Amino acid sequence: MNRKIPLRTRVALYGLLCVLAIPFVFPTWWMVTSSFKPISDIFSYPPKLFPTNPTVSAYRDVFDGRPFVQQYVNSIYIAVLVTVGTMIVSSLAGYAFARIRFRGQNALFLVVLVGLLIPSEVTIVPLFQMFNDLGLINTHWPLILVPIFGAPSVMATFIMRQFFISLPNELEEAARIDGIGYFGTFWRIALPLARPALGAVGIFTFLQSWNLYLEPVVYLSSPEKFTLPQALTQYVDSYGGAMWNVQLAAASLTAVPVLIVFVIAQKQFIEGLAHTGLK
Repeated sequence: MNRKIPLRTRVALYGLLCVLAIPFVFPTWWMVTSSFKPISDIFSYPPKLFPTNPTVSAYRDVFDGRPFVQQYVNSIYIAVLVTVGTMIVSSLAGYAFARIRFRGQNALFLVVLVGLLIPSEVTIVPLFQMFNDLGLINTHWPLILVPIFGAPSVMATFIMRQFFISLPNELEEAARIDGIGYFGTFWRIALPLARPALGAVGIFTFLQSWNLYLEPVVYLSSPEKFTLPQALTQYVDSYGGAMWNVQLAAASLTAVPVLIVFVIAQKQFIEGLAHTGLK
C-alpha cells in the first residue's frame, strides 16, 4: 500500500532540492542576466541578481562584423551529422556485440573499451598528419569522421550493447523462425525497441560534438568555418581583453540548442541510462 507523504515533509523535501539546485542553476542564471548588463555592472560588488539597466547591445555586438550566424550553422549541422552517424554505427556495433557470437568476441569488445582510456590529445597529432595528407585540413570532415568512427563513439557502443543484451531473446527467436536474418531482426525488432538507448546516445553525442573545442582549434583556421566554442574566444577588444558581456550573450545563444535537445529527448535519456545496467 502506498503511503501519502505528509504536506510538511513534501515542503521540506522541495525546499532542500531547491537549495541543492542553486550551485547548478546560478552559473546559468548569472550568464544570462549578465549578458544584459554593461561591462561595468558585471563584476560589481555586491553582485546583482538582476540587471539594473538592462540592454541588448551585447546581442547586437555578437553579430557585428563576425560570421556568427554561419558559425552557428556550422555547429548545428556538424553536431547533427555526428549524432546521426554515431547512432547508426553504435547501434549496429552494439547489436553485433550483444547478439552475434564469434571467436574473440569478448577480447574485441575489450579492445574497443580501451578506446575510453585514450585521451584525444594523444591521437590528435597523428590524426592531423593523416587529414593533412588527405587535404582535409580547414574543412569540417575531421570534426565529423573522428567522432563517428573513433574513440568518442565507444561509450555509445557500450550503451547500445547493454540495452540489446537486456532485450528478451524470445523476440528475436520468433523472427528467426519466420526466416528473418540478423539484419532484418535488428531493423524490424531490436532497433524500434531501442529508442530509449538511442535517446541517451543522441544527447551524449550531440552535447559532446556541440562543446568540442580542441579539435576545431587544430583543424580549422578560417573564421567562417569556425564552430561556436572556437568562435566564443574571438570576442575581444582592440587590446586583447575579453568583451565579457558580448561573450556571455554569445554563450547564452550557444546554450539554446542543447536545452532544446534535452527537453525533447529527456524521457528517452533517463530510460536509456536506466536500461544500460540491466542484463
